[in-house]
Amino acid sequence: MNKTVKKLLGDKDYLGRRYTVFLLGLVVCAFGVAFTVKAGLGNSPVTCVPYSLSLVIPGLTLGNWLFIFCIAQVILQIILLRKKCVASEMIIQIILGLVFGYVTDAALFVLSGVAPEHYAARIILLLAGCAILAFGVYLELLGNVVMLSGDAYIAAIAGVTGQTYSKTKIILDVSMCIAAFVICLVCLGRLEGAREGTVIAAVLVGPMIKLYRNAFKKPASYIIPSEE
Repeated sequence: MNKTVKKLLGDKDYLGRRYTVFLLGLVVCAFGVAFTVKAGLGNSPVTCVPYSLSLVIPGLTLGNWLFIFCIAQVILQIILLRKKCVASEMIIQIILGLVFGYVTDAALFVLSGVAPEHYAARIILLLAGCAILAFGVYLELLGNVVMLSGDAYIAAIAGVTGQTYSKTKIILDVSMCIAAFVICLVCLGRLEGAREGTVIAAVLVGPMIKLYRNAFKKPASYIIPSEE
């Protein structure tokens, strides 16, 4: 937990706002994922493997696989961090992973009637998904109360290997894309989880988050005042 959060722990208003914003971001991210799924052009690097597995094993939903991946990421952190591992953080990550999985399935249910046929419509839906996903991540970063398992395990690997977080994330994202590519090609005989949409999402989401930060800098300061 960072210094800003520690400083604001005594202020229930600020802490409540942070958690509210963070959880709202979690819900928005789930809808962003759902939009990219409905586009049918490949998911973001973070969700392409769970989505591919949900196609191969239809008995488990995308939300189920996202939660399974969350558990795997927590276990990996425990193995890597050992005594440095904080039990409360692991529990929070698992709870949030469960919530994110359920909300993602709920978002897919809400969008169940969406099935674009034309490629242009799919691109538009994909771009909308990227924008929604980026806004959700922006809200999570603005809340800044906990780290999700998908980010925490990258930080753990970076800490153990001595690599930077950004470099480690790139390597793991590429690995996930390759894994999704192989899973779909071998098990389904076609590309599904990782396609051109995966590349588009990987390229666009980061810059979109920066755009949101710049665009909402002033209103965000009213919602969650800085430590100055």
